Amino acid sequence: MYDPQNFISESCIFDVTSFGAVGNCSTDDIDAFRAARKAACAVESGVLLAPADYTFIIRSTIFSGPCKPGVVFQVDGVLVALDGPDCWPKSDSLHQWLVFYLVDGMTFTGNGAKWWELPCKPHRGPHGTTLPGKCGSPGLIRFFMSSNIVVRVLVENLSLNSPAHSPNTDGIHIADTKSVGIYNSIIANGDDCISIGPGCSDVDIEGVTCEHSHGIRNSDNGVRIKTWQGGSGSVTGVSFENIEMENVRNCIIIDQYYSCKGCQNETSSIYVNNVSYKGIKGTYDVRSPPIHFACSDAIACTNLTLSEVELLPADGEMVDDPYCWNAYGTQETLTIPTITCLLDGEPQLLSEDINYFC
Repeated sequence: MYDPQNFISESCIFDVTSFGAVGNCSTDDIDAFRAARKAACAVESGVLLAPADYTFIIRSTIFSGPCKPGVVFQVDGVLVALDGPDCWPKSDSLHQWLVFYLVDGMTFTGNGAKWWELPCKPHRGPHGTTLPGKCGSPGLIRFFMSSNIVVRVLVENLSLNSPAHSPNTDGIHIADTKSVGIYNSIIANGDDCISIGPGCSDVDIEGVTCEHSHGIRNSDNGVRIKTWQGGSGSVTGVSFENIEMENVRNCIIIDQYYSCKGCQNETSSIYVNNVSYKGIKGTYDVRSPPIHFACSDAIACTNLTLSEVELLPADGEMVDDPYCWNAYGTQETLTIPTITCLLDGEPQLLSEDINYFC
């Protein structure tokens, strides 16, 4: 474990207990954390230290700069959120718990279960149905820097664990971020394992295990590109390589017809181009085809390539045929199942008034 005393003088270490934090799992210690953060930001290589053997209750906050270079937020103890929505101050944001920069060796207990049961939350109902509802609940961690794009974010050796039935619990969500690395982590949750939103580029994800819901293992989706109808912009230059699936309902999927129930159909869409799938192997749930390319009527998906893809039914039934709609691409090597539904060449000239790129 990183030991700041090996590298930094004691004058640069700001222990939250020295600022009044109690760490008894019942007292709100947020004021002490804010004071320690302010002090650590005032010196170069300052360390905000939440020491081991303490459990700190802290409510929603933003640890904002400006700070001197090299600030470290070191948590050797445990950080715990307030116990459910009844305890959440009305003045605090319902959309985030902690907003900050630079993490190392942290443990979070989000106390999320009571949020899942709010009557306004969407829930999984019986027989695969979804019960309606819409309201906010705090995200665990957000990387955020005003309205500017965040650059160079590294997430490594992270373990996130929430039940499969927890509604809409994403593991990691990235937006408006460049140069992101997510490595050697385990994510078990109830919704997206890792989701990449608008404004992202140069994202590298390796050595990650995803379980439950929209993940890689015993889940609804494996590698998915999902776009809302009526959007604009593009998804391009995406590579999915060397991925093992286990009993996944939609191993490879592009869905450009994602929309809310009752919403009006839209003709404009995101342009999906230059997406490769290589070395994707394993088993799929036979309730859905293992490969599903449902591209927009208005803008075709182009330059889709598949090689070394081997997907077999989990229960030994016959292999299902892939599904394609308005999808152009090639099968570079023999795949299982064989994909013959991809269209050859390029689509006809698309409407010039469609904005492909942001």
